[in-house]
Amino acid sequence: MAKSGNKIAMLTNFVLIVALLVIVSMAESREIGLLKGKKSAPSCNKVYGAVSGDTCFGVTNMFNLTTTFFDSINPNLDCDSLFVGQWLCVAGKA
Repeated sequence: MAKSGNKIAMLTNFVLIVALLVIVSMAESREIGLLKGKKSAPSCNKVYGAVSGDTCFGVTNMFNLTTTFFDSINPNLDCDSLFVGQWLCVAGKA
């Protein structure tokens, strides 16, 4: 009987630890690899070096891109802080 109680206690502890890991993972806004597949990173096939006066909207028009696609292939770009010589992806896969 004592062995049965010990197994139940161990199972309960295991379930609590797994639940704690899931809660912490959710609180940290991280995905558990087993629960959700990895999102692929965008790939860039062609770049453009920004020149004085360029804006994100102007570059999208210059290369006939949608703003949604341009944003998806330049995920970390801050359009309010473009600088001369900054490489912008203008062709690729999101």
